[in-house]
Amino acid sequence: MHFYGTAKINANEHLEIGGVDTVELAREYGTPLYVYDVALMKERARGFKQTFEKLGVQAQVAYASKAFSSVAIFELMKMEGLSLDVVSGGELYTALKAGFPKDRIHFHGNNKSESELRMALDHEIGCIVVDNFLELHTLKKLTEEYKQNTDVLIRVTPGIEAHTHDYILTGQEDSKFGFDLAGGQAEEALLMAKDSSYLNVLGLHCHIGSQIFETTGFVLAAKKVIEKLSGWKEQFGYISSVLNLGGGFGIRYTEDDDPIEPSEYVEEIIKEVKKQVELSNLSMPEIWIEPGRSLVGDAGTTLYTIGSSKEVPNIRKYLAIDGGMSDNIRPALYDAKYEAVIANRINQPIHEKVSIAGKCCESGDMLIWDLPIAEASEGDILAVFCTGAYGYSMANNYNRLPRPAVIFVENGEAKMVIRKETYEDLVKLDLPYNN
Repeated sequence: MHFYGTAKINANEHLEIGGVDTVELAREYGTPLYVYDVALMKERARGFKQTFEKLGVQAQVAYASKAFSSVAIFELMKMEGLSLDVVSGGELYTALKAGFPKDRIHFHGNNKSESELRMALDHEIGCIVVDNFLELHTLKKLTEEYKQNTDVLIRVTPGIEAHTHDYILTGQEDSKFGFDLAGGQAEEALLMAKDSSYLNVLGLHCHIGSQIFETTGFVLAAKKVIEKLSGWKEQFGYISSVLNLGGGFGIRYTEDDDPIEPSEYVEEIIKEVKKQVELSNLSMPEIWIEPGRSLVGDAGTTLYTIGSSKEVPNIRKYLAIDGGMSDNIRPALYDAKYEAVIANRINQPIHEKVSIAGKCCESGDMLIWDLPIAEASEGDILAVFCTGAYGYSMANNYNRLPRPAVIFVENGEAKMVIRKETYEDLVKLDLPYNN
């Protein structure tokens, strides 16, 4: 059994997180329930940030908010001195509602609308990461209309493939994101941006994938991007002040995963950037990174109540829970793997292997296959670990299931930061056919 952050077994032989009994949380707030370990999120944030500070390198650590967006998490990241990566008008709106410093907001996305770009300019956010020629043309037009100087990064695809799931590969040349680094698109984008009176190109951005357990991909990406910047200095006299190497730092979901510490990623990235800029006779740029999953993923635990069971002789036993692909679509979408325990009888020995079925009306709504577990009964509380990233943010109302509440726990106290949806919430946008 692997515990994350402050998780432990308490005197009642229950799972405890942040000094709070998870069984009591399930009773008070109902299930499904997302529980976040605040102390662990703070530790992860400081692990990235302090490594840059220790090594004396100018940097921005931007929380990739697509992992989990809410007013409360943005407030926490603001308190920890992080920047923020948003990818939609909705995430930007949430950041503004949270009072996040506008100069530390970076706006990503491969198909930003004109209204979203206007929103970014209206609020004078810190940086826009330009992804394609249409966006670049629109942004040039809008900044001329606004007569507003705007910092941008040009997103490029460096041709580096991270060894991860095909759906979340983004750094290879065949990608929906960014300008091709090898085929001349990036140069064309740079010259087009430099031709603008109001766009200030801070530097380049790249992202090579997600759930990466080694530093090789980041090192290769840094090498290729800095080689390009060296050529641009000679060709165009362009000097980059920022190099953004994205995120994708992996976490442990199961015993098969072997992630490294945040500090190791940062140290290797810094070492390679320093090496390459010295070889290229360039100034040391400010380094930006964008951790998301690695800040919140293993800090999240989802609690469920076990309901019905079904035994298929000589094949398997199913245990059904009161949630599933409506609150965690990753197993159906990515074949994601998880570990789980019976939170209210955590010390009992492993009794059997079961498969955890969700309650949605889909055969594919299976949360965990062949989970070793203590003997479970109706009403027991199942705790599924490492659901803090892409759980709530990808939650949905399939089968008209309300999205669960989100609770932050720290120092023995629990705070609801997102309330559970009600049935009334489910129909509040519906309009009648017959007036």
